Amino acid sequence: MQPAAHKGNFYYGWVIVLIGFFTVFTSLGLARFAYGMLIPSMRAGLGISYDSAGFISSSNFAGYLASVALAPYVIKKLRPRLAISLGLLLIAVCMIMISSAHSTGRIAFLYALTGAGSGFANIIIMVLISHWFLRSKRGKAAGLMVTGNGVAIISAGYFVPFINSIYGAEGWRSVWLVMGIITLAVSLSAVILLRNSPEDMGLSPIGHGAATQSDPDKKHGTAKLLMALGLLYFIFGATYVIYGTFIVSSIINDYGLPESTAGMFWSFVGFFGLFSGIGFGMFSDKAGRKTGLAVVFAVQTAAYLLAGSQISNITLGLSVFFYGIAAFSIPTIMAAAVGDYFGTAKAAVSFSIITFFFAAGQTGGPSLAGVLAEHTGTFSGSYLLSGALTACGVVIALFLPTPDA
Repeated sequence: MQPAAHKGNFYYGWVIVLIGFFTVFTSLGLARFAYGMLIPSMRAGLGISYDSAGFISSSNFAGYLASVALAPYVIKKLRPRLAISLGLLLIAVCMIMISSAHSTGRIAFLYALTGAGSGFANIIIMVLISHWFLRSKRGKAAGLMVTGNGVAIISAGYFVPFINSIYGAEGWRSVWLVMGIITLAVSLSAVILLRNSPEDMGLSPIGHGAATQSDPDKKHGTAKLLMALGLLYFIFGATYVIYGTFIVSSIINDYGLPESTAGMFWSFVGFFGLFSGIGFGMFSDKAGRKTGLAVVFAVQTAAYLLAGSQISNITLGLSVFFYGIAAFSIPTIMAAAVGDYFGTAKAAVSFSIITFFFAAGQTGGPSLAGVLAEHTGTFSGSYLLSGALTACGVVIALFLPTPDA
């Protein structure tokens, strides 16, 4: 007897999406994207250079990279609910400890552990979606979760300058403490409300498309395809993180605007990002994953080239707009794509493999950009290089196969 898709008029999968939203909000939105807003005050409070700021950022991605290798094993041993909850708990503890740290080395170490927690929480929640939703609904569900990034960025854009205006150079400590407490609350919610699969509740996934555990796409789910997806994710990881880490510093130093204005621009990224995951996720449900990826990389190319041109505040605004509307689309589409191409049985392993490429890209990106900025006095070169890479991403995406129905 097949399990029901619904019990009553409500499908519990949407609760999974809600917890996924808050998981992304904390594990990526706060733990990663708020750091860009904190760099100016942390540099002032700790007296660190852009090299050191980039090193701290890269340490986070190194921790994320390590978690990618362990994610399939952790999923198997702990199951998704416990693994996600413990990942969030690790983030919370490290954030609270960063708030009282006084050395670059200690902060980098704690931020590396934060990255590991982010990896476990984010990777596993994205994989979990493939079990609760079939192909026609995966992009929408993953997109709704990823809007957590946008909400976090909007919050950081206003919250960080407000706290810094009160506490000055030490305001960043209060920000880390508050973010840690919020993440702790989400961890507790996750362990209470998450479920490992719809079958645990006598339900079945909703949507239409391949549904069985042995449904990897035999025609296209190849190692070559996996490497292509991995390369695309590497390009995304290496480029979006440079912009996300240093655009606030660029606005302050390259454009001469105050921190409050930079925070407003960063909040615009978050606002436009609210529509990023869900918009392009649903677009890829209709137009296909390859088309969705190509369009997103084209939009990101425009964002980076405009930022690198440093022509005027108008081009800066356009750059922020393009970056925001595409910022969180790639993870959404990738989460759906691995389910489409490789089936739910191989989704966890496949997503972990391509996320390894993603983590490798974002580990090196900030350090390279920080070194270039320290030597050239600007981030323009890093943005232009990012635009060249994403342009290559457009071409690679267009050559992806179309998964079987």
